[in-house]
Amino acid sequence: MPVSLLWAVDVYGRVYSLSTGGQQWEQCRDAQLEFKRVTAAQQCCWGIACDHNIYLNVHASDLPIRYQEETYENHRWNPVDGFSERLLPSDRWQWSDVTGLQHQPLDSFILPSKSWEWEADWYVDENFGGEPTEKGGWTYAIDFPATYTKDKKWNSCVRRRRWIRYRRYKARDTWAKIPSEQSGLPDPFNDISCGGWEISEEPRGRLSLWAVSLQGKVWFRDGIYHHNPEGSNWEEMSVPGEVVQISCGPGDLVWAVLWEGQLIVREGIGRDCPQGTSWVVVDSPSPEVGAIHVGVGVNVVWAITKDNKVWFRRGVNSHNPCGSGWIGMVGEMIMINVGLNDQVWAIGCEDRAVYFRQGVTSSELSGKAWKVISVPRDGDRSHSSASASSLQSAGCFFSGEVRAQSVVSDVDSDTEKEKGSAEGGSDAPTEPASEAPKPRIPKVTSDSFISELVSDREPGKNTSAAPAILEEESNPAEGEVQDPPAAGIALSPSHNVDLEEAQSQQAGAGAVLDSADTCSLSSVATYTLALEEPYGADEHPLWAWVNGGGCSVDCHSQLNWFTLAQSVQSMSLSITPAQTAAWRKQIFEQLSERSKREMDNFRHYEQAIEQSVWVKKGTMQWWRDWKPHKWMDVRFALEQFSGPEGNKDGILFIYYNFNEEKKYLHAFINEVTILVPVLNDSKHTFAIYTPERTKQRWPIRLAAATELEMHDWLALLSVSCCDSRGIQGPPSKQAIWSVTCKGDIFVSEPSPGLEAMPYPTPCDQMFWRQVGGHLRVVECNSVGVVWGIGYDHTAWVYTGGYGGGFFQGLASSTDNIYTQTDVKSIYIYENQRWNPVTGYTNRGLPTDRYMWSDASGLHECTKTNTKPPSPHWTWVSEWAVDYSVSGGTDREGWQYAADFPASYHGYKTLKDFVRRRRWARKCKLTTTGPWQEVPPIPLSDVTILPCTAQSSVEVVPLWAISNKGDVLCRLGVTTLTPAGSSWLHVGTDQPFKSISIGAANQVWAIARDGSAFYRGSVSPQSPAGDCWFHIPSPSKQKLKQVSVGRTSVYTVDENGNLWYRQGVTPSYPQGSSWEHISNNVRKVSVGPLDQVWIIADKVQGSHSLSCGTVCHRLGVQPMEPKGQSWDYGIGGGWDHITVRGNSMEPPRIRLPSLTDPSAPAPRSPLSARNMEVNGNAVRC
Repeated sequence: MPVSLLWAVDVYGRVYSLSTGGQQWEQCRDAQLEFKRVTAAQQCCWGIACDHNIYLNVHASDLPIRYQEETYENHRWNPVDGFSERLLPSDRWQWSDVTGLQHQPLDSFILPSKSWEWEADWYVDENFGGEPTEKGGWTYAIDFPATYTKDKKWNSCVRRRRWIRYRRYKARDTWAKIPSEQSGLPDPFNDISCGGWEISEEPRGRLSLWAVSLQGKVWFRDGIYHHNPEGSNWEEMSVPGEVVQISCGPGDLVWAVLWEGQLIVREGIGRDCPQGTSWVVVDSPSPEVGAIHVGVGVNVVWAITKDNKVWFRRGVNSHNPCGSGWIGMVGEMIMINVGLNDQVWAIGCEDRAVYFRQGVTSSELSGKAWKVISVPRDGDRSHSSASASSLQSAGCFFSGEVRAQSVVSDVDSDTEKEKGSAEGGSDAPTEPASEAPKPRIPKVTSDSFISELVSDREPGKNTSAAPAILEEESNPAEGEVQDPPAAGIALSPSHNVDLEEAQSQQAGAGAVLDSADTCSLSSVATYTLALEEPYGADEHPLWAWVNGGGCSVDCHSQLNWFTLAQSVQSMSLSITPAQTAAWRKQIFEQLSERSKREMDNFRHYEQAIEQSVWVKKGTMQWWRDWKPHKWMDVRFALEQFSGPEGNKDGILFIYYNFNEEKKYLHAFINEVTILVPVLNDSKHTFAIYTPERTKQRWPIRLAAATELEMHDWLALLSVSCCDSRGIQGPPSKQAIWSVTCKGDIFVSEPSPGLEAMPYPTPCDQMFWRQVGGHLRVVECNSVGVVWGIGYDHTAWVYTGGYGGGFFQGLASSTDNIYTQTDVKSIYIYENQRWNPVTGYTNRGLPTDRYMWSDASGLHECTKTNTKPPSPHWTWVSEWAVDYSVSGGTDREGWQYAADFPASYHGYKTLKDFVRRRRWARKCKLTTTGPWQEVPPIPLSDVTILPCTAQSSVEVVPLWAISNKGDVLCRLGVTTLTPAGSSWLHVGTDQPFKSISIGAANQVWAIARDGSAFYRGSVSPQSPAGDCWFHIPSPSKQKLKQVSVGRTSVYTVDENGNLWYRQGVTPSYPQGSSWEHISNNVRKVSVGPLDQVWIIADKVQGSHSLSCGTVCHRLGVQPMEPKGQSWDYGIGGGWDHITVRGNSMEPPRIRLPSLTDPSAPAPRSPLSARNMEVNGNAVRC
């Protein structure tokens, strides 16, 4: 579970945050002012301070917020001066944007606010399309505008070059004031809500910010995204009445509360219109009592009425944002908030505690019960009481005995509240059993705020929070000592109030503020006057606001918010090490004597049972692999036996009927090389491979009746295979990791002969076992550091466990197993053809593809018949048009082409007779495995330094590419802390997609435009290097992946060609040229010994061509690093492999000499010949 924050504001205006992995409220020390309300997303938090200005707190991250400013310098050629600044009157500006329509001189660029700073001065971009230009960065064309080239031609009459300057957002983890607009706002804000990050993934980090002013107007902040966290400007939204509070969900839900108690819903919110189009009025849950507060999520709406009752709105979704009806819930709250995953937080009416709604799932959105969050604040054990003279009271904080009693009393009171709730049949918070009079808690929430503002309009009513504040402070809690009256009531130095208000308070020290002067513009959720420490030793904090918009919690999260750690004084047993050693020796001697006494008398008996046999039987279906191919009902049996020495083995039997004759198949357990779950829409299928069946590409396919039965058999067979081969526990540091195309993770323990020459172990004899989890990419090295990346670009680090998923009991470790989630998008295409009568329509030609199809057009895929990849996946969104398609789209998502299939583009021409658009829908998988998330930056590629097992590297270099193309270097990665500590951003001028680091710290990378780069001067002293060197790509090819070993550099291009970089030496690490090795290659992995493994397509088998096959390059030697031929292993259906952890040196074999009679003969020449034949059987 990633660490995220729950934000809250107490009644004194202080902002606190509670981490999902923490156990105490952390005060935001930077806030030198009081806040009324906060609203959060995962990357930032917005707040309204008591000065009615809006502040932004962007969380610190290893990835900086950088914005690239650019402008173009334009020149025209003339016969006298050549290229010069003298342009024609009809030309563009000398300094302009890329279109030439906007005048942009270098001195016209200014920083948006004080929160930004320039990184460096302006410089010329000397890259054009991924290739370096001539010195000066000029590109040439015939005229403005036209197609520019980096080469100057005889007819080049104009030229331009791009100037770049980066600015960096520096206000991280601090409250930065949002700059006011020049025109100014008509009145201050009193409510704010952010959301909308799920409406569109582009631009990155996009947010919707809604605000409500004191006059009841609604405002929308435009232009908020990752590179512009502050936004651009405020836009007023028309509303049908005066609004008092607003709530925005992560998606397209926006609800607001009117003064009259009704609610309004925003409609028309979408990707192209995030602010929506119109409002719809929804009646209050109770006709007699109006609503005062509303909170919305993705598919839920919660509301609170003026009598503090809680209501849940059913039937809410993107297609019906208004819902269908209200349901009354148990509990009395003053405010409510809905966060990520539709989780709910609220503040109790009586005790002002923060409550969490338990049991909220996708199938039960209303949850089950309220549970109070009972954790201390970070100042509970360090602050003194109100008076400095109360030494005895302050000293109780440091007494272990008193601390233990205090904590136990808190737990007891919580237990009594839970008992009372259970007996009463209600989960609402109840008052603790105490006879002491309860101090009056001031009403400083949304409904009291309404009453205060109403009192401003009605002179007859004069209600104020100030007398209530003084009344509460005049009744200190037990154990507190009050300040002497002479001290008066002083302003806290950490508080911030308006200047006029402060002056009036100083003029009348100790006097009560007049309500008519302070109510309308003072904080409605804070105390403006307070003692130095408002809470006593055992007093719970009083909360005024809570927000979970950035708090990632779900039904699987393990939170430590609900139990207080008891600080019980430890007891010393006064046991010396000498006594412990003596006891241990005495116990060992007694056990030895007992064993000798009981066993010696029976040594002359023969062993009664020499071996044990265990059989498990069941019924399954078997896919008959000869004509007619069909599923047949069979009896399946696993017979296991163990010898007297403890070694285990077994045999699989499949009994079937053929032509009314009983027959069977069998396979020895020690010959099984892999067990693979197979995707099937209607059956729970898995495949069993042996070396012979791996060569034929034809495994034994079995189908169980239920998913549970299939998982039971897979776990049992996997344990049996591991026992027969003597494999136990987690994978070794030398293990080879691989991933299938459906995300299953497999590991294989390499043998010393895997890279031996001239007779290596065939890779079809490798045994693969499954590891729990779901990933797209895995990378490792030989010191045990293993990282993975999911389909949703989340980074995961291996914890050292094994099992997880459907492996339970002995097949899985008891610790280091965590919940893992993954999200991926399913795509289908809507195809249309143009005809002269109706234009584009879904009626195509008889030879056309399906009007709803997959990317190839060969399979029909509609919205209704398209299902998630397997039953483990569940839909988490609706179908939506995908605009992030290669080639671009128009406003409706369409791509145009001359015919199917062809090259698509995002604009229509006269020759375009067909068009298509891609629809996407997200699905989610929840499983378990030995993986922990590495927040917060999503990644697309990762690489770890390959080194020998005896390496003394303390800090392991690890590089990565973010899903936006940024290059990152991970700091603090060691064998004890494989997750590292922080990210170091490495500057680039364009986005990258692949990266690899070699054994000598040589870093190679591939840009998204297919060009290669080498990072210079990378060393342990300079882990990020100093500059990038452009490496020309192979002729007319765009590279997509790179892998670097000890001395070898291999790349794969977008057409599946494998290339080797020649001429790489320590003095010239960039190499000299590319040499083609093979085709039909999907991925390549080069190990620390320069061993080469690939994932290949179109590998010839006994029945058909196989895609996604693991292949091993044979004959790789120091004098012949390119190798000689290919040997294939498991496949197809594989998508990724890494051998960068296998640094096991092969045994040195001396070939026997024909003239030396003393030389020993080879042990098995027959097996050697078979291995050589197999090694040269396949060439990709």
